[in-house]
Amino acid sequence: MNFSKQLKIYRERDGLSQEEVAEKIYVTRQTISKWENDHTYPDIHNLIALSTLFEVSLDELIKGDVENMRQTIGVAKFNKHTGVMFVFMIMTVISIVPLMDLWGWYGVGISLVFWVISMVAALKIEKMKKMENIQTYAEILAFTEGKNIQAAREKRDKKRDRVNKIKIVLVFTLTSAIICLISVFIWNWFFR
Repeated sequence: MNFSKQLKIYRERDGLSQEEVAEKIYVTRQTISKWENDHTYPDIHNLIALSTLFEVSLDELIKGDVENMRQTIGVAKFNKHTGVMFVFMIMTVISIVPLMDLWGWYGVGISLVFWVISMVAALKIEKMKKMENIQTYAEILAFTEGKNIQAAREKRDKKRDRVNKIKIVLVFTLTSAIICLISVFIWNWFFR
C-alpha cells in the first residue's frame, strides 16, 4: 500500500474532508488532493503533521513508500541538474561571440561563468550516476522514467558503451561548434 492510499484511508477513517485536513496542517486543499492522487509527496514536516493528526506512526502512514519517495526525489534532482547543465551550456555557446565582441575578454569571463555553472551541474549528475551505478544512456532513461534500472544494466556492453560515449561527446562538440558559428553569423549579419 502506498502513501496516497494510506492518506485517504486515514482521512476517511476520521471523517475529514480534504479541506479540513488541509486547514489542520496549514496547506491547501489542492496539496492534499495532489498527495492523494500520487502527483506529489509531502515533505518531512507535513508527514509528521499528518502522523500527529491521524495519531499513527510515520511508518504506518507511509508504509512501503519510502523507496518510491527516494526514487522520485532522486529523479527530480537528476532532471533539475540536467536542465541547469543544458541551459547554461547553451547560454555559454550562444553568448561567447556577442559578449566578446561587446566587452572583449570581460565578455569571455561572463561566458566562462555560464560554463562553470553548467560544469558544476554536470559534476552533480555524474555523482548521482555513480551513486546509482548508472553507466549507459539506457540506464539514465530507465532512471529518469522511474523504470527498472536492473533490466538496462543487464544489457551493458563495455565496448559498445565506450563507443557510444565517444559518439555523444563528438556530437555534442559538433553541435556546440555549429551553434557557435551560427551565433557568429547572426551577430555579424545584424550588428555589424
